[in-house]
Amino acid sequence: MDGMTGLAGAAGAEQRRRIRSGAFAGPTAGLAPGNVQANLAILPRAYANDFLRFATANPRPCPVLAVSEPGDPRLPTLGADLDIRSDVPRYRVWRDGVLVEEPTDVSHVWQDDLVTFAIGCSFSFEEALVEDGIEIRHISCNSNVPMYRTNIPCVPAGVFHGPMVVSMRPMKPADAIRAVQITSRFPSVHGAPVHVGLPEMIGIRDLGKPDYGDPVPVAADELPVFWACGVTPQSVIAEAKPPFCITHAPGCMLITDLRNSRLAAL
Repeated sequence: MDGMTGLAGAAGAEQRRRIRSGAFAGPTAGLAPGNVQANLAILPRAYANDFLRFATANPRPCPVLAVSEPGDPRLPTLGADLDIRSDVPRYRVWRDGVLVEEPTDVSHVWQDDLVTFAIGCSFSFEEALVEDGIEIRHISCNSNVPMYRTNIPCVPAGVFHGPMVVSMRPMKPADAIRAVQITSRFPSVHGAPVHVGLPEMIGIRDLGKPDYGDPVPVAADELPVFWACGVTPQSVIAEAKPPFCITHAPGCMLITDLRNSRLAAL
């Protein structure tokens, strides 16, 4: 392990300990800069194979970074000191497709057959955009990224089916072109945008009313740029209605020890 990687791991572990202690329970954008953050889908073993096939068939919204052993709260490839039951600022607990609880720790509902899927997050490519001088509006506004359900169908697998969820960042046209070039280098964290401009073409009626996250202002000389989003599993889980499931609350990610630079394809 080189010095830079070691420092990154320390930053990730430090933030996880802070979250585990209850000292932080908000959105994780901007925490542990340079570290990969991950979306979560935690399902009973009986549903894990179908979900893995769903994720494999839909790599843009569901790029899998790691999968746990059944009942094991650890993800050793993402962090040595990591407990998935307590290291996310806020979770969502679902029963039969209905959201029933948003706790900051899920130890009380943990089951020995649960399989954790860690899914790539757009926060990783946002760092590369910022480094290139492109403004990320929700960071400027100190808010959560706006996310929308679309009319873009995911490829179904087993019991899992439903529309893609996208995240949106407003940009001037020149920045949007550059953003396509930059994010294309990060296929394991959603890659290039799936749509630019004309939100009504993908079923979004009002940018001011996101399905998840917070609205952000879009100027007259800007285009809304849409990326596939790791909240998509929450949408399809609501459709599939498994008896039990845990996800992250939108914007409240798992901070890993991986470096964003390791995910770049070029």
